[in-house]
Amino acid sequence: MEEPQRARSHTVTTTASSFAENFSTTSSSFAYDREFLRTLPGLLIVAEIGLCFNGSAFALYLSAAIVDASSVSLERDSHNFNSWAASSFFAFLVTICYAGNTYFSFVAWRSRTIQ
Repeated sequence: MEEPQRARSHTVTTTASSFAENFSTTSSSFAYDREFLRTLPGLLIVAEIGLCFNGSAFALYLSAAIVDASSVSLERDSHNFNSWAASSFFAFLVTICYAGNTYFSFVAWRSRTIQ
């Protein structure tokens, strides 16, 4: 027994879209964006992004350092205690670095907005 032939679906042919033909990396809109970053508003946006990144990294590292420090317990195995203590120390050291970077980003952002 042969299966009955099914009706073929309609085929769709595609061509290059007009958007793809007109798109190139040398477009003048990209040149405008590069020039925008060199202006005062563009620099403010970059500074605000850096400030937000450093501030959020500070908050996340601070919470991780607190959790890390609270999980240190004095046990008979001094190696384990020393490892946890060193881990907590370096976690707080990284947190302090991000806090300083956040402060300097804020000072730079504030000095640009005042001008």
